[in-house]
Amino acid sequence: MTEENSKTEITVRTESVKPVDRSDIAIYGFYVIIGSFRSIENARQYNIDLVRKGFIPSILESESGLFRISVGGYDDENAARARIAGIRASYAEYSDVWLLVRKK
Repeated sequence: MTEENSKTEITVRTESVKPVDRSDIAIYGFYVIIGSFRSIENARQYNIDLVRKGFIPSILESESGLFRISVGGYDDENAARARIAGIRASYAEYSDVWLLVRKK
């Protein structure tokens, strides 16, 4: 990771989300979001691409109707931020990964 990327601020958004396609997914307070789509079909295709790269993604639907692609759910904010830092360090193409705080 370059010095510049390590100092990049993490975007944080707070919104209600619910899992798509699976009701057995645990609900967390913090999610690492790697992509957002208006179309469920596009979200599902992106999910497939992420699996091929070694991620374990899940699709969440936001209160605004967007489909968020999460690559980690946490109850500890610091753990979520550490995951974001790790992704940014390992995958330059995902430098815009951000933190979603679930509304309670």
